[in-house]
Amino acid sequence: MSRRVYLDFNATAPVRPAVREAMLEALGQLGNPSSLHAEGRAARGRREAAREAIAALIGARPPEIIFTSGGTEANSLALLGCERPRLLVSAGEHPSVLEARPDAQRVPLKSDGRLDCAALAELLASGEDPALLSVQLANNETGVIQPIEQIVELARSAGALVHCDAIQAAGKLPLDVAALGVDLLSLSAHKLGGPQGVGALWVRDGLELAPLLRGGGQELRRRAGTENLPGIVGFGVAAESALDGLGRMANLATWRDRMEQRIASAEPAVQIIGAEAPRLPNTSCLASPVLRAELQLMALDLAGFAVSSGSACSSGKVGPSHVLQAMGVKPERLDKAIRVSLGWSSEAEDVEAFTEAWIELHRRRRSGSAVA
Repeated sequence: MSRRVYLDFNATAPVRPAVREAMLEALGQLGNPSSLHAEGRAARGRREAAREAIAALIGARPPEIIFTSGGTEANSLALLGCERPRLLVSAGEHPSVLEARPDAQRVPLKSDGRLDCAALAELLASGEDPALLSVQLANNETGVIQPIEQIVELARSAGALVHCDAIQAAGKLPLDVAALGVDLLSLSAHKLGGPQGVGALWVRDGLELAPLLRGGGQELRRRAGTENLPGIVGFGVAAESALDGLGRMANLATWRDRMEQRIASAEPAVQIIGAEAPRLPNTSCLASPVLRAELQLMALDLAGFAVSSGSACSSGKVGPSHVLQAMGVKPERLDKAIRVSLGWSSEAEDVEAFTEAWIELHRRRRSGSAVA
């Protein structure tokens, strides 16, 4: 095909034009947000406007937002800053959660990708130390949405705090931290069409959090260091755009569902992972019956399509997914799953073209012109 089709929004989204313009303007902004002079006050005003926009995206109060260098730092700040001796994490979490504290106990997933709440209740009851529980709102590989309200209820009954990694869900689902009932929530700008290298952690009012970075009074002494003002400004614009664009998510779900139906019709043995559970409207995880993920990715890339296999935070490696393993996906399918993820600039014809390419790739495999 004559143009590239980008279908890897869960890895990173293209920067929105309005974000780029706002960041270029911010790059010309003179002044440190912590300075008292006019230039500093102007910079501080831009920072606080962005904080308000990000708070509005999740139904929070602006002072509860802490700016970070990205989602990984936001997750680490939550998991380490709470200083709780016991940590429980779902087995399908992002590596930035799983590797933040090696001592964490893992809560198993059910076959549909949702947390095993019965197992969670047993684990919560098995220890005496006050616990912190970390659970994604939606998985980055499968799009499966966790029953957060039920999970929070179980945690509360055991006196546990709850951290929610909402990095994939933000901008794709309506979010309200009060309705979710969690204590901490992580966000990342580049998943929303903002810049890479900036994120945020929402912290419930009244919750004490020890800083990871010390040496300055920024972010109400919760995160030292001069803020990345252009990145923060871009984050704010991306948050506003994502909130305005929530209504478009229904279109993505329609296109995704149509794609899955056509692929399943052409290849009945395909496995659509997580389809039995509620999912993000933009995400599909397709496990081929015959073609390894690496071969699919290379062939589709040559055909002009950017898709991925698993998390984008795995040093470019294609290997078995810990998420799919935790769901009990059969070993012979673990190396055959790819992820297709749509976003703010996707169009129906992009999804249709990918569908044709996937079906054609498998047709050639069946005819013996492609090798598994």
